[in-house]
Amino acid sequence: MARTPKNILITGASSGIGAELAKKAADNGDYPLLVARSVQKLKNLEKELRRMDCVCSIFPVDVTDEQAVIKMIEKIEQRFGEIDVVINNAGVGTFGLVENLTSEDVKQMINVNITGVFNITKTILPYMKARNEGHIINIGSQAGRLATPKSSVYAATKHALIGFSNALRLETSAFSIRVSIVNPGPVRTPFIQKADPSGNYEKAVENVFVNPDKLAKKIMGLIDKPRRELNLPWWMAAVARIHAVIPAVIEKLGNRQFKKK
Repeated sequence: MARTPKNILITGASSGIGAELAKKAADNGDYPLLVARSVQKLKNLEKELRRMDCVCSIFPVDVTDEQAVIKMIEKIEQRFGEIDVVINNAGVGTFGLVENLTSEDVKQMINVNITGVFNITKTILPYMKARNEGHIINIGSQAGRLATPKSSVYAATKHALIGFSNALRLETSAFSIRVSIVNPGPVRTPFIQKADPSGNYEKAVENVFVNPDKLAKKIMGLIDKPRRELNLPWWMAAVARIHAVIPAVIEKLGNRQFKKK
């Protein structure tokens, strides 16, 4: 028996994981509500989905702009009735040694990776609580479980996102709101080129990339079979678990690999 189609809000939807999520949502018969800053990229994705005989709505909004987010959520709730699922996917990263990062690099990562998620979540929560249902899926990173050199601030934001998700899950459990955190390893998307323009990191992790199409499929699977946490790939998740028990040993053994940025 087919389930009822859901309205799914996806941030950072114009490329990478977000675009793959939009396609998967459309394939599943759901209605994608696509959020990103780039108007042109959103329009291009909208055209691609329409060629697949799928419909969607696009919202060129910066998630770090609280007032813009509030207006967008109000508009969506009035026009579509409700937002069933939120996928906080928007994220940025800049890899580099601490002393080489600029204050703008740091502000951007904190604003998008943390404040942006907070803005979307805070705004949608009253609607979900009033309905006693909803699902919030936050896209984190294995960097949030095991930090490595040249990813200090990026890792810090993803550590924060994991903590935010865990606390939010406890705060909303009485309202039947699901909260999931997804922590993938490196994914072959434009994010990598932006985070490390030198290309060194991309070459170093060539053999361990997570496929964005497969990742999107697993994320969408959480909607029908909710889990508190999804970690990919399995072996990287295992290393992070072992690191939590014997950090010094893992850091010593993995020192060479960790520095491949």
